[in-house]
Amino acid sequence: MSFDKIRDPRKIRHQIGDMECDYVYTAGITGERFYLALRDEGKLLATHCEKCNITFMPPRMYCDLCFGELTEYKEVHPRGVIESYTITYENRDGKPLAEPLVLAFIKIDGTDGGLIHTVNEIQPQSLKIGTKVEAVFEVKGKRKGALTDIKHFKPV
Repeated sequence: MSFDKIRDPRKIRHQIGDMECDYVYTAGITGERFYLALRDEGKLLATHCEKCNITFMPPRMYCDLCFGELTEYKEVHPRGVIESYTITYENRDGKPLAEPLVLAFIKIDGTDGGLIHTVNEIQPQSLKIGTKVEAVFEVKGKRKGALTDIKHFKPV
């Protein structure tokens, strides 16, 4: 293995497929609470710092500004506004998609943050920054405690 820096970006390579890893990912205390609320109740949780008056989405355990521990969780409505987006017409292998895929950063209402997710039920050419959207959740029996428990966002 070489630790030399790559100076020519044309020499960067990537591997498509699965890689064997012997580890278990844990979401941590805050992440676990967030994902369980998604799975069990179909709702979004955020944390709030009273001192700095910041509501974190996704939730955090400590405030980024004052480093205070965040113990106050609050449910937030699963609506937001598209602040940035991209449209892709190809899959990871460079093959054309049957339908374009819209990925957006959605600032969740009532928070100072948001989520990156897919946006459906809209024609890509009519999409614009500032579009109001709402989460569409997977049905309760199919939710797994992951961000994919939100099927997509749709315009409201």
